[in-house]
Amino acid sequence: MRKKLLVFEESFFKLLMKISLGLLVLILLLIIFSIFYKGMPSLSWEMISQTPKGGYYFGKGGGVLNAIIGSLYLAFGATLLAFVIGLPVAMLMNVHLKKHKHFVNSIRFLLDILWGIPSIVYGAFGFTLMVALGLKTSLLAGIITVALFILPIMIRAMDEVLRNVPAGLMEVSVSLGSNRSQTAFIVYLRQCSSAIVTAIMISFGRAIGDAASVLFTTGYTDNIPTSITQPSATLPLSIFFQLSSPIPEVQSRAYASAAILTILILIISVMARLLSNKYNKNKIS
Repeated sequence: MRKKLLVFEESFFKLLMKISLGLLVLILLLIIFSIFYKGMPSLSWEMISQTPKGGYYFGKGGGVLNAIIGSLYLAFGATLLAFVIGLPVAMLMNVHLKKHKHFVNSIRFLLDILWGIPSIVYGAFGFTLMVALGLKTSLLAGIITVALFILPIMIRAMDEVLRNVPAGLMEVSVSLGSNRSQTAFIVYLRQCSSAIVTAIMISFGRAIGDAASVLFTTGYTDNIPTSITQPSATLPLSIFFQLSSPIPEVQSRAYASAAILTILILIISVMARLLSNKYNKNKIS
């Protein structure tokens, strides 16, 4: 009787997982199909290669090159800033503070809370910080705000990888004359390089796709910024403004912009997978 119950339980949960996976894939395909079905008719080389002309948001000519370049500037800057801050924090938690489990778990709990805060809250905080520092709406203000938004994501992603480094690796490295910092930034970094690259690319994907955190800080302009102190357009905000238009042609362009953003994120995901496979060869199993 008990054996039959276990078999039924196993079959039930296996079926539940398959249904959940099927629904997830179906929803994802529906979203992608909807974006490309509505956006592809309006997608053209002119839209990708030109900045908006006068009256673009009223149905006239031009494109969203300013938003594409602005999004890439913003995502690269924010990811670099978050990495420079996040890597030492993740290393500190897993190398120097490894024996202080309660303290490290408290940091992890705090980071998990920060991870769950909606991006619009980061946008409001970034605006407050911007006013306090005397900054105007600019690419720099957007980079700082988005870096704060993706920092908990990046630290926790790297932290989970570093936690699984074999304990003997530190002992062997120290016995050969290295100190803990050298072990962290040479041995651990090499051991976890593939997963750290994945964490960076995931953070980059979040940075390039978020609109709420840059709503109050980055501003918006039809020009491509030539300095980090200038305002910058981003693709998420461009989609938001075009969808807000009552003109059907402009709304169709919003879906085309969403298709461009989806393709960019797809390229980033593929690059993350390829780089992860490449650096995985350095891993000591």
